[in-house]
This record gives sequence, structure tokens and C-alpha cells, in this order.
Amino acid sequence: DGDNNRVLYEVNGYQEMPMASTTKIMTCIIALEQGNLDDVVTVSSYASRMPDVQLNIRAGEQYYLRDLMYSLMLESHNDVAVAIAEHVGGNVEGFATMMNDKARALECNNTNFVTPNGLDAEGHYTTARDLAIISSYAIQNKDFIAITNTSSHQIKELKNGRSFSVSNKNKFLYMMDGAIGIKTGFTSKAGYCFVGAVKRVDRTLISVVLGCGWPPSKSLKWTDTKRLMTY
Repeated sequence: DGDNNRVLYEVNGYQEMPMASTTKIMTCIIALEQGNLDDVVTVSSYASRMPDVQLNIRAGEQYYLRDLMYSLMLESHNDVAVAIAEHVGGNVEGFATMMNDKARALECNNTNFVTPNGLDAEGHYTTARDLAIISSYAIQNKDFIAITNTSSHQIKELKNGRSFSVSNKNKFLYMMDGAIGIKTGFTSKAGYCFVGAVKRVDRTLISVVLGCGWPPSKSLKWTDTKRLMTY
């Protein structure tokens, strides 16, 4: 229940699990709270070398933080996540500390962030319960909702004008009435992950599935999420 964080149903909801790109929910909310959307972000060579999925930003390029947030949440780009983390937190470690401080403030004590993008890393984990609470917090931010509910966005590099178009990969937005979120994820270790949110007249519901199948079971996260929400 997104209004009071009461767990309505869970299976292994308190088990520590890798969460892949659902990590970016926390990356986004930290950047919104601690950064300025009009900031200019300069890409480091480290950020540019992140593995797929990437926007393929290049070292030395500059982008508005606002534009990178759409790349982060709509298409889940790993290079962009690191560029954002370095800009807001000084470096990835500093940003991870900010993520963990926020998790503790939300009383999510079975969560630990190491990366801003959710790529498999030792000691990077959460629980379905903690991730639901982080998400219920995130969707109270109007900018967060505006970004994650956008269908597509144009991005332009500020120095040489290279342009990109990103489009929303969250199919759940079109699967249920009132769907407002939130984020998909996949790594070989985490399996398919998804955090969903549905806004009803009288309440907001949050769902989390972690390790919800492995290839080729790509659609399991959608059917399970719909079943949870319907229940």
C-alpha cells in the first residue's frame, strides 16, 4: 500500500536479492533531490565505458542533467547512470553513500547499494519489501512521475549537437488502468525484475517482482505484476 507502506502480500519479501536496473529508482530520486535539472553534466571516460545497455555517450561530452534523467529511466542506460552519479556524488562511491543514507532514512535496512545502475556487483542487494518502500517514496516526487511516465524524449549534446531519441520501455504503463510506473530490470544474476505502481481513486498500490524468471521468460514479470495488482 503506497500510502502507508503496509505489506499486503509477499512471498520471500524480506529475502536479500540482486535487483538489476530497478536500482535506478533510487539513482533518479537522489539526483532529483541533490542535483539541479539545469546542471551541465560532463561525461567521464569511466562513465562512457559502461557495458550495455548504453546511450553511447562519449568522454568529454556535455548534457543537461534533465535530459540524462530520461535516458536513465526510459531506456535504463548504464553509462548515463554513472555520469549522473559522478556529477551528483563526486564519484560512484560518494553517490552510493548518498543512496545508502537515503535507504536508512526510509528504514530500508536490508538494502545496500554499490552501483548507480544495478549491474551485478558484490554487496549490491535489496528486498522486495525495501524496494517497494523506496518506490512509494519516489513516486511522491512530481518530477519523478513526469520523467517515468513520458513516452519519448529528445536529447541533445551541448557542444557538438549530437542528438538522441529515447523511448519508454515500461510496457506496464499500457497494461492496467491507472498504471503510473515504475521500472524494469534484468541481469544474469538478478533475472527479470519489475516495480509496478497503480494509482486508484482511494489508494496507490506498489508491486515488486525480483528474480521473476530468466530468458526466455521475459513476459513473466508482466503477468505476475498484473496478478498481484488484481489481487
